[in-house]
Amino acid sequence: MAHPFVVVGGDAAGLSAASKFRRETDRDVVVFERGQWVSYAHCGLPYFVEGSVDRLTDLLSLSPSDIADRGIDLRRGHEVVAVDPRSRTVTVDAADGRFEQPYSELLVATGASATTGDFDATLDGVFTIHGLDSAAALDAYLAPPDAYDPARLGDGPVDDDAVANNAALDSPDRAAIVGGGYVGVEMAEALTARGVDVHLFQRSGHVLQPFGPAVADRVEPHLAERGVTVHTDTAVDRLAGDGRVEGVVVDGDRIPVELAVLGVGVRPNTAILDDTDAARGPNGAIRTDAYGRTSLPAVYAAGDVATARHAVTGRETWIPLGLTANRAGRAVGATVAGTPTPVGDVAGTAVVKAFDMECGRVGLVDEAAATDAGFDPVSETITAGSRSGYYPGNEETTVTLVADRTTGRVLGGAIAGRDRAAIRIDTLATAIEADLTVAELTRLDLAYAPPFSPVWDPVLVAAKVVAGNL
Repeated sequence: MAHPFVVVGGDAAGLSAASKFRRETDRDVVVFERGQWVSYAHCGLPYFVEGSVDRLTDLLSLSPSDIADRGIDLRRGHEVVAVDPRSRTVTVDAADGRFEQPYSELLVATGASATTGDFDATLDGVFTIHGLDSAAALDAYLAPPDAYDPARLGDGPVDDDAVANNAALDSPDRAAIVGGGYVGVEMAEALTARGVDVHLFQRSGHVLQPFGPAVADRVEPHLAERGVTVHTDTAVDRLAGDGRVEGVVVDGDRIPVELAVLGVGVRPNTAILDDTDAARGPNGAIRTDAYGRTSLPAVYAAGDVATARHAVTGRETWIPLGLTANRAGRAVGATVAGTPTPVGDVAGTAVVKAFDMECGRVGLVDEAAATDAGFDPVSETITAGSRSGYYPGNEETTVTLVADRTTGRVLGGAIAGRDRAAIRIDTLATAIEADLTVAELTRLDLAYAPPFSPVWDPVLVAAKVVAGNL
């Protein structure tokens, strides 16, 4: 009997691969997941904490029974601890002991984990928003003592002890968010909605660093308008407290808080390949080729654990994002089933919401990064209306567009505004994927009607300005 296709990791990349594989073939596929939660919307966690999502289990995409109906052998509570490429086996730890599982092909889709830096994350009141259990624990912590409604959690495999411990503690009045990236900005909105006084600390000069300074110039005052105290160029030295967080220390001064959210980054979960010769790329992620293959025979990697090729630079990169993981997993599933399918390039296309402000970014926004990649960048920032000026709801939209002076090629861009600004970044993402020049971008036949856009969409306005400079 042929050995199964083995997948390590039961979330975006892993289950996308297993599902596609089973649609294309009747061969066996086994998915090992070390935890109990599978197939959930990680990006929805701040909105559950905020209260916009009613129940934690609303974030689930597939239930274990749904997965079984697809013909996938899902084994939760099974941790793969080692891979032997020579014998094509993985070592699995389960409740009933350790065993060896042979595979015909192997996909490592173990994702990434939140980092905590040098901060003491063992204190009560300190959270990283990474995983459903962390969101459940924080949700309980924000409720008045012993007044938490367990119906908020649904009927999933919640860590009941963590929820009970946090539900019994006094709810916080003031929070420190360490890190002004995606998680930090989204959690600032979520905690403000829960009545918490929020201080956001960013050690560099502006929040949302990958989006560029023009976006930050829109976001930072908007955060302040909504009651968030933004501290830029400010590094948090340490967390203070005895058993429970009581403050953050900055330049020797202690700012009292009862809650700290650490949004200082993530790292790829590559430990299962530590005893192999698997090649590594940026940030220690597993190096993969255009089809998700690693340097090990019959071993693939996809999602937040794997590298990809950058659509603008052509260089190897590591950009952990949701669509990238789902798309790459699906491609690997098709390839293993017999239809070689590229995982696709990545451009770092991302959007984020900061209260009423929408932000998007793609490609190379930073001119120094573009120069380092061998380009001669030209960058312009413009402000234009989101709709016809006479139509209700028109809002200023800020667009930064970066192009290469030599070729005119679109390299990247960023957008911020309060009226459907973020989704406009998809126009630039498409332009990058198609290798359009700025001149070609200006000739795109984008839709126009007063309720939706002015005659010249803000993206086209930016393209015209940059084209004039070229």
